[in-house]
Amino acid sequence: MAREAIYQQSSVDEEQDQQDRQLRPQRMADMVGQRDVIERLQIAIDAARGRSDPLGHILFDGPPGLGKTTFATVIGNELKTAVQIANGAGLKAPKDLIPYLTNVSENSVLFIDEIHRIPRTVEEYLYTAMEDFRIDIVLGEGVNARTLNLDLQPFTLIGATTRAGMLSAPLRDRFQIREHLDFYDLDDLAEIVRRNAKKLDVPVDEEAAMEIGRRSRSTPRIANNRLLWVRDYAQSRSDGKATYQTAIDAMKMTGIDALGLDKQDRNYLDTLIRLFGGGPAGIEAIGHTMNVSIDTIEDEVEPFLLRYELIVRTRRGRMATPKAYQHLGREFTGNSEDLL
Repeated sequence: MAREAIYQQSSVDEEQDQQDRQLRPQRMADMVGQRDVIERLQIAIDAARGRSDPLGHILFDGPPGLGKTTFATVIGNELKTAVQIANGAGLKAPKDLIPYLTNVSENSVLFIDEIHRIPRTVEEYLYTAMEDFRIDIVLGEGVNARTLNLDLQPFTLIGATTRAGMLSAPLRDRFQIREHLDFYDLDDLAEIVRRNAKKLDVPVDEEAAMEIGRRSRSTPRIANNRLLWVRDYAQSRSDGKATYQTAIDAMKMTGIDALGLDKQDRNYLDTLIRLFGGGPAGIEAIGHTMNVSIDTIEDEVEPFLLRYELIVRTRRGRMATPKAYQHLGREFTGNSEDLL
């Protein structure tokens, strides 16, 4: 039974990866949003191709789901070269990194996601690899130890991180190009929905695309997930066409409201307002009351609520804003001066 469960989970993951690759843009011209980032990268790519040199190392930072991995694969396609993909959490020792470095081809791309999670001992191997395209491997121990100098093919390292502040200064400074990815506006999200609906062969009208984009938290990955759910709902409960009403009904079934909040987000706000009088309240008290881990609240719930000005963090704890009361249809009973 355990093997069967693992196999089924593996099949689900492969299907999700396949859908992700299907929806992911393949060329820079196919990308939507981040126009200033795209323009700067296109200049760097054109210059590198003109000189037949490797593209300078690139660091992308920003919240999850904004296209850091997509940029890495698109850059590889633009350079017409191979792309290796690694995750910083999996590079726990130098021996985990060396195979990636020794397998790079000339002017190819090595993409490391969550690069801030690389341990310092592994990070130090990247220094000479990025600057001099070589690594020094120590063989043996003690008096019998010797160093093997291994030259690498010139390559481009692309790092992606959701926490740029956790990168050490020596590693951060070795990236010639640093780009921060911002959240997407509604028009760009609606365009992403329309384009991906065509790839999925799902008829979607203009109002439905706008509504899906509006409830996607300004994040393309979430917009794609919403679109996939609306597609399934339309095929099961409708005629297969994603109309405005179909999108509304599909979102209602999963508890996604007009602002993009889900059940857990609203539960957080309800707990803060109903039980703690709108705050201030400590995150431990909120977490224990909701029976949700503090890490989940800090990483998944609060960032969106803070960005949409539904809560604020003060020295005394979390507080709900008048906008949160309005969203839940309740009368604001606090003092706005307490939020300052």
